Amino acid sequence: MAYSHILVGTSPARPIVRRISSTDLYQSLARGIDDFAAMPSHAVFLCIVYPLLGVCLIAMTLGHSMLPLAFPIAAGFALIGPLAALGLYELSRRREAGLDSSSGHAFDVLHSPSLGAIVALGVLLMAIFLIWLVVAEAIYVGTLGYAAPTSLSQFADDVFHTSAGWTLILVGSGVGFLFAVLVLTISAVSFPLLLDRDVGAAVALLTSIRVVVENPVTMALWGLIVAALLAIGSIPFFLGLTVVMPVLGHATWHLYRRAVEPDPTPRQDYKPRERARRSAADFPAALFPTRR
Repeated sequence: MAYSHILVGTSPARPIVRRISSTDLYQSLARGIDDFAAMPSHAVFLCIVYPLLGVCLIAMTLGHSMLPLAFPIAAGFALIGPLAALGLYELSRRREAGLDSSSGHAFDVLHSPSLGAIVALGVLLMAIFLIWLVVAEAIYVGTLGYAAPTSLSQFADDVFHTSAGWTLILVGSGVGFLFAVLVLTISAVSFPLLLDRDVGAAVALLTSIRVVVENPVTMALWGLIVAALLAIGSIPFFLGLTVVMPVLGHATWHLYRRAVEPDPTPRQDYKPRERARRSAADFPAALFPTRR
């Protein structure tokens, strides 16, 4: 039963997919910017880890003779971006519903009835990221050989001034594009959908695929917008992502709202249990609770 819930959830209604246009993309971005302006400290706090991790990962590769994987790691890190933006989706959802959207509510995703499905899709994205790194390493070995570069200058010379290096660039970019299309297809609306209703990982993934199939040109344009903004945000040293990532995260929620019909039976929000206030005079008896 537990595995069945992770795959299909409990929501009886099948999500209805809408046709969207480029206007919906621009309006979603506008709403994303508006959310970021209303909750800037929350968004920066949640996304500051993203650029820092990118810098640390590149520094790690430079220090362990794994320079050929520096760019695949930096570029492929965007493959798990939908997972990193979970808290942003939750804040946009709460603000849209007129609920308290303070930063602490970003962690309400941990109390979502679809948490198991969210974890399952997150594991899938991490697996795709790791497969991308293995494939990128294989492409490097197939073009430039097994020998690791001795310096950054030598690596740059091999990549940009040899025919094998240009083959590496073209093949690597083509394969990376395919990975990006795969991730866009399966995660375009899947994580926001799981936060919005208890549908299960399989239903969320299939709904995301249906959105892309129903709107191929529009979603292709969305993918180009995301790629362009991430590229711009990566300059310099990924610091621009502290703005780009939250805007895209909030915008993705609003894009989901435009691409999928609202749930006729919305889920109940998590409400933390209130604890009875205790007096200092209760110590140390409070350490030994008894039934009443």
